[in-house]
Amino acid sequence: MSVELDVFVGNTTIMDEEVYQFWLDGYTVNDAVKVRMEGGVLEECETSAEVLYSDTMDQYRTFQMCERLLHSPAKLANQLLFQIPPHRQAMLIERYYAFDGLFVREVLGKKLSKGTKKDLDDVSAKTGITLKSCRRQFDNFKRVFKVVEELKGPLVENIRQHFLLSDKLARDYAAIVFFANNRFETGKKKLYYLTFQDFAFCAGLLISKWTVGAMDNMVEDMDVDLEKQFLQDLKDLKILITDKDLLDQHKSLVCTALRGKTNVFNEIEANFKNLSRGLINIAAKLTNTKDVRDFFIDLVEKFIEPCRSDKWTSGDILLFLTHYTNSAHMLDSFKHQVLWDRYMGVIKSCILKMYHE
Repeated sequence: MSVELDVFVGNTTIMDEEVYQFWLDGYTVNDAVKVRMEGGVLEECETSAEVLYSDTMDQYRTFQMCERLLHSPAKLANQLLFQIPPHRQAMLIERYYAFDGLFVREVLGKKLSKGTKKDLDDVSAKTGITLKSCRRQFDNFKRVFKVVEELKGPLVENIRQHFLLSDKLARDYAAIVFFANNRFETGKKKLYYLTFQDFAFCAGLLISKWTVGAMDNMVEDMDVDLEKQFLQDLKDLKILITDKDLLDQHKSLVCTALRGKTNVFNEIEANFKNLSRGLINIAAKLTNTKDVRDFFIDLVEKFIEPCRSDKWTSGDILLFLTHYTNSAHMLDSFKHQVLWDRYMGVIKSCILKMYHE
């Protein structure tokens, strides 16, 4: 006698977001269980410590099996082993590639190599972030870097498409890739006050205005390398400080525009030539790899620190840089207006972001 049965099997993978975060943060199963118990989960679910331990262990195993898929996020949608709804997949990917601001600040601008990875014990001790979490974050940075360095097209879009990240996270990774490629110095003591988001904001400007991709959006390494011809052309701006008449005219125009509008007018008038030389010399030296690396140190030393010591406000900075930039257009013998605007547009925005009162 035969019996026909209709069988339905549901196997949606159950994942607790809190436990996933414990796993990402490098907690052991025992530590995760302890935190869950302290949060009152036993009473809430009317269960025992044994069941809670078993549940946590089971979820940790699931996350470990998913991890290889998370290394190539597109595979997560196409695999059949785990039935994970799309919104859950997005959560798993976004959180896996999320990073701690304190951690990224320690490795930003360093080479993503084995040498740097060996130093992660020290980074872990300094930041209080578990070594396991530090390694995951570092490996993610390295993985994204290796994938996008081979691709043509816009950096942010390449990261977003290949790793299925949100626009905000993709932009942050673009900044990390850009800093790693150009090896910008970020670890000097006088730069400690700057956060990762300060640097990421500046990276976004440099990528969109100063790279090869700013002019041609389908070239090799378009958003990773600064445009060499642009950096070479910046030497032409030196005429603003080497031609005494131009320097005096520029100062006169700026001071006339600012008189009576700021409490630091006397300081602006006294320091104009030094500040202008500082900004122009930064531009003129960017053909040298070392000076590119020292870009942020130079901005702090040549402009931000002198202004801070004279107690300029952010409003004073904005007012000065606006008139400093615009006044150059009124100099009849200055013929590099487009180049000037491309340079000063980035410099002005970076300084305003980096100037913490």
